[in-house]
Amino acid sequence: MRITGYRTLTTFLDWGRPVGDANGVLTDGITPVPVVLVDTDAGITGVGLGPHAAGEAVFPAVDGEDPRCVGALYDRMLRQAFKAGHGGTVFGTIGALDTALWDIKAKAAGEPLWRLLGGRDRRVPAYASGLDIALGDDDLATVYQVYAEHGLRAAKLKGGLDIERDRDRLALVREVLTRAGRGMRPALMLDVNENWTRKQAVRHVRELEQTLDLTWVEEPVRRWDAEGLAAVGRGIRASVASGENLTGLEQYRPLLAQGAVDIVQAAAVWGVTHFLRVAALAHAHDLPVSPIGGSPIALLHAATAVPNHLASELQNLREPVGLSFDLRVEGGAFVLGDSAGLGVEVDEEAIAVAVRPEPPAACEGPDVRPEYAGRRLLAVEDRGRPATHHPGLPVLPPPQHLDGVPHDARP
Repeated sequence: MRITGYRTLTTFLDWGRPVGDANGVLTDGITPVPVVLVDTDAGITGVGLGPHAAGEAVFPAVDGEDPRCVGALYDRMLRQAFKAGHGGTVFGTIGALDTALWDIKAKAAGEPLWRLLGGRDRRVPAYASGLDIALGDDDLATVYQVYAEHGLRAAKLKGGLDIERDRDRLALVREVLTRAGRGMRPALMLDVNENWTRKQAVRHVRELEQTLDLTWVEEPVRRWDAEGLAAVGRGIRASVASGENLTGLEQYRPLLAQGAVDIVQAAAVWGVTHFLRVAALAHAHDLPVSPIGGSPIALLHAATAVPNHLASELQNLREPVGLSFDLRVEGGAFVLGDSAGLGVEVDEEAIAVAVRPEPPAACEGPDVRPEYAGRRLLAVEDRGRPATHHPGLPVLPPPQHLDGVPHDARP
């Protein structure tokens, strides 16, 4: 079997509500989903979800090769683009092609990827992650009620702009999940998306920990700041999670060497081989690993085969336009199907005729770091009223407490 070419598509996922984090919000709730299709002379096409902007630069490393030699081809792609290979869309393109190769390998074997990789249990524990910073209390409760109805009892909220607002939103979701779990205490996490300084992180989290039990705080400071992440970890009770934006094992090594992270994360967009190697590195340090991503199906398969998987991020219960996944969510877990490969079906015609919304401005959204991130004296929100508003930062309505009384009306 030989690789004969590749094609690229871009579809989208409509969340039906605003989504974002401390860095910014997409008010229309539309997120792009790039797709790579790798063709072979055996008539098998592999599907990879992830960037494809660097396809012309990376694909020559695998063109004409046997796609089943996935590990070796992954390293060939890294060598092909070694000057810029460990960053951004180049690393993402490598990851998308790598995922497509794993899909081909499993399809050729007639097995679902989870079984080919050595997984035994098709159930992958999940936690809810709503990219929810722009939601008012009613919408927030509604979103997490839906997660709860699928059995999820763990939730990661976006925050980091205002201590009191974070406290109330976490308490609200705790109440929703506790009620659904008939009194079972849920796991709560807070994702700050690299928005604090070290001192801000410790002050903010310690304030929250007076009334809340946080399982982990995610990316409290910059992703590469091993010393800072370690300092935050020493100053709080919660675990520190990071790694989704790290691209290559060499970027994890200083964090692990300094004991800077307690939960090692890897993003689905970087591919299956990257995740397997990160998981092995984390396991060597007795640390759990957790996949991150909007459509993490490839890493869900891989998670079944590693000994240190903790839980995988479940962002949305909807599927992108033109894509269908052979999995379901029940009992607080992803349940993978028996389709050969990843279990991803691509309807190219549906994608071609879909009406695509206009993309957001390049300066907007959660992928753009605000000018004042990490150097604000005042909260972006002061009990629902913006203290200082900058482009790309969400302005939320006045928060309601669990008893329905606005902060401003409380004695």
